[in-house]
Amino acid sequence: MNHTTFSRRRLLGAGASLAAVTLAGCATTSGGPSIGRVVVVGGGFGGATAARYLKLWGGNVDVTLVERNPSFVSCPISNLVLGGYKQIAEVTRGYDGLKAVGVKVVQGEVTAIDAAGKTVRLADGSALAYDRLVVSPGIDFIAEGIGGLATPAAQERVLHSWKAGPQTVALRRQIEAMKDGGVFVLAIPKVPYRCPPGPYERACVVASYLKEAKPKSKLLVMDANPEVQSKKALFEKAFKERYAGLLEYRPNAELKEVDAAGGVAKFEFEDIKADVINAIPPQRAADIAVKAGLVNVNNRWAGVNWLTMESTALPGVHVLGDAIFPAPTMPKSGHMANQHAKVAAAAIIQLLKGEPVNQTPVVMNTCYSFVSAREVIHVASVHQYNAEQKQPLPVQGAGGVSAAANQVEARYALSWAENIWTDSLSL
Repeated sequence: MNHTTFSRRRLLGAGASLAAVTLAGCATTSGGPSIGRVVVVGGGFGGATAARYLKLWGGNVDVTLVERNPSFVSCPISNLVLGGYKQIAEVTRGYDGLKAVGVKVVQGEVTAIDAAGKTVRLADGSALAYDRLVVSPGIDFIAEGIGGLATPAAQERVLHSWKAGPQTVALRRQIEAMKDGGVFVLAIPKVPYRCPPGPYERACVVASYLKEAKPKSKLLVMDANPEVQSKKALFEKAFKERYAGLLEYRPNAELKEVDAAGGVAKFEFEDIKADVINAIPPQRAADIAVKAGLVNVNNRWAGVNWLTMESTALPGVHVLGDAIFPAPTMPKSGHMANQHAKVAAAAIIQLLKGEPVNQTPVVMNTCYSFVSAREVIHVASVHQYNAEQKQPLPVQGAGGVSAAANQVEARYALSWAENIWTDSLSL
């Protein structure tokens, strides 16, 4: 199937079929004694979805979700906030839907995981016992990856805005305050990082705003990678045709250091004076995964058994989303975290019941990117578990990319966001 024949309707149909495959052998039950206690750490796309589907499919599983923030803020669509095309409230949702289906939602922060004792410790000193643990903590940053960013003062001036929320709003304010004729530097780290097309979408959305409001400005996209990492031809076309003279893309340009007070971004061969520096640092699994001993691949990521999403480092602990070491061509994305969660939820229910898990899980991903306020491109893929290689592999001919940016896909993108928020949060 190529991009000329791949349609949104077929993708949605495939999603329904894949859900049925994932559910094989997992009957919905309700009532009766609990078959087990599951604690879920992290209420993003992975954790929220796991909590919901453990209740939806398991019925009598006791599920507790621990999330430090009072509400869910979506990274997908949040780049539109930077362009002034959305408000942060429009990408924010609550956890009441999960509470309504029986998930116990605890606002707090997990500070320690005792895998041997099957308990998690919270910052307030309380503890939660579990039979199975799901950890979906997202990413944290490698502080030493960029010189000059270690202090709180530097981090207040040079924002990453790679976790949607207050920094998204703060970076928007910096962009609004930038003079016409100013310089915006966007520094992209080497892969892997959260959301491969995200920085290039950000470049387009910010350039779209600058073209309208501050047309004398310059946006420099400094990429540590040798080329655009996702939807390459489509993004390059947008850079050249939509933002020529305003946006300049430079590959093999790794940010080495920042002078936050002076507004200088330092690269290997040049220093750039900028009005706004948006530095996205190198990334790894979040701190709690590191502290718990879940990180066992390249000192950055958690390895998993792809049939169950169980950690290869700690038994009884299932890891989801951006914190894991990805399978070949598998992106770190919100949609993929949602898919990881469904594989894990189905497997956990089977394990709690003492029954075999599905041996042929399939996951899929769709990623939409805005290249202007109204036009969007997408990439989609399907990944089938390969028993010989013990990991999901891309299904050849499934998925594809947009033929060109268009306004129809902008409607699809916004509908996709509403649908996945609803699916993950039981809205």
